[in-house]
Amino acid sequence: MTKIHVLHENNEWTNHLVRRLEELSLPYELWHLDQGTIDLASEPPEGVFYNRMSASSHTRGHRYAPELTEGVLAWLEANGRTVFNGTRAIRLEVSKVNQYTALQREGIRVPKTVAAVGKKQIIEAAEKLGMTPFITKHNRAGKGLGVQLFHSIDALKAYVEGPTFDESIDGITLIQQYIEAPKPYITRCEFIGGKFVYAVRVDTSDGFELCPADACSIEDQFCPVGETPPAKFEIVEGFNDPIIGQLETFLQKNEIAVAGIEIIEDADGNVYAYDVNTNTNYNSDAEAKAGQYGMLELATFLGDALAVTTK
Repeated sequence: MTKIHVLHENNEWTNHLVRRLEELSLPYELWHLDQGTIDLASEPPEGVFYNRMSASSHTRGHRYAPELTEGVLAWLEANGRTVFNGTRAIRLEVSKVNQYTALQREGIRVPKTVAAVGKKQIIEAAEKLGMTPFITKHNRAGKGLGVQLFHSIDALKAYVEGPTFDESIDGITLIQQYIEAPKPYITRCEFIGGKFVYAVRVDTSDGFELCPADACSIEDQFCPVGETPPAKFEIVEGFNDPIIGQLETFLQKNEIAVAGIEIIEDADGNVYAYDVNTNTNYNSDAEAKAGQYGMLELATFLGDALAVTTK
């Protein structure tokens, strides 16, 4: 029996999709790729394959899951299987350097960035950047890993040489231009089948951890005067920024079917793309309010693809 095979390492992020697959009575199988083997001489099962591997897998104790998944994806592709978010997608998922170079290739503006390996080189990268304030971030990240704001080289030196320095899992630290938005939010654009679905506005007042999954949501803080604080995640009705067409072209060129891409606008109206999430999640509160459901659309997309393979 042909199935939809979901490659992942985090059940909590996959349960939402499973519920939608079951709602549509679609056959599926979960491949949890924390550990495993690949028999390169064997033939993969029939069906379609959807990769949801995360760059932040190491924070859940799954250090080598992305490497194993890339091998599995290469095996699937070599055997002619229908794969969504294949080897090209995972290479972008685990490297912001790869993301930024690919975005720039399509004419999409990204923050000025210098990558460095080594503590001395991190300081040199900040000096080369020549901008203050600036931020650091991990090359293989997710969940805002390693993102810190610095107002001087001296502050960076104190951090890098101090006990709280947090090195990226792949050893690559990015020094990046700080984009000061006129309002404290970023916009995350969601795509399924390479096409724009909706944009969600994310309040950044509380910091840089911007994962929209329910498990990552920050509960509304108690307000003593009884007012309801603004939602952290809110779908923007009628969002139609010109960058959408550019991002769809970028996804097509890089063979990415499903993604959430984060963008930010500066005070001069310049729009920057700074993060590509190929294992994108959706926030149920924001979706319920807007009446749009990303996992349902994703399950429908996978079901349609499965129907094509079984003809």
